Amino acid sequence: MNGGAAMRWAQVVRETAETRVRVSLNLDGAGTFRGATGIGFFDHMLALLARHAGFDLEVEAQGDLAVDGHHTVEDTGIALGRALVQARGEGKGIARFGHALLPMDEALALVAVDVSGRGFLAYDVPCPVERIGGFACELGEEFLRAAAVNGGITLHVRLLAGNNGHHILEAVFKGLGVALKGALHVSGTAVPSTKGVL
Repeated sequence: MNGGAAMRWAQVVRETAETRVRVSLNLDGAGTFRGATGIGFFDHMLALLARHAGFDLEVEAQGDLAVDGHHTVEDTGIALGRALVQARGEGKGIARFGHALLPMDEALALVAVDVSGRGFLAYDVPCPVERIGGFACELGEEFLRAAAVNGGITLHVRLLAGNNGHHILEAVFKGLGVALKGALHVSGTAVPSTKGVL
């Protein structure tokens, strides 16, 4: 919590013909992750994101995994993005910008965020493998795009080095956590924009 400020918490439920996703998010948590999406590697990435962002994140997802993981991963990103918007509210006092240069063994990822209210993803992360466990490597980009667009976040992700798919995506998700932690840190009272709103 931020010196007695209201809890920055949200819960979003997204139901479609393909998925049912529930996301609970506390921006001022202890970095814990609970839940399951049915995709083990994706759960691992969400746990890393929560830990390094300092969020408490709970995700329960049921999707058409017999088809593939696309709908589950994308809809989890949509729900997480919407939860970020609700939890941050007007964004008074947040730093707004955050970045990380994150190494994971041979992999090195650059992640930069602007909590601007304008959702956008620039993603330059070639993956050397098609799948990691039951997770299609291309779904990392789909998740990040869904979270950024629905979260009103400008997000740039670039791989600077790496040849192991697991290490590459781990660097990306950890880097996103560190960048979001910096951007959503509350250190003042004003909305960080000359417009007066995000």
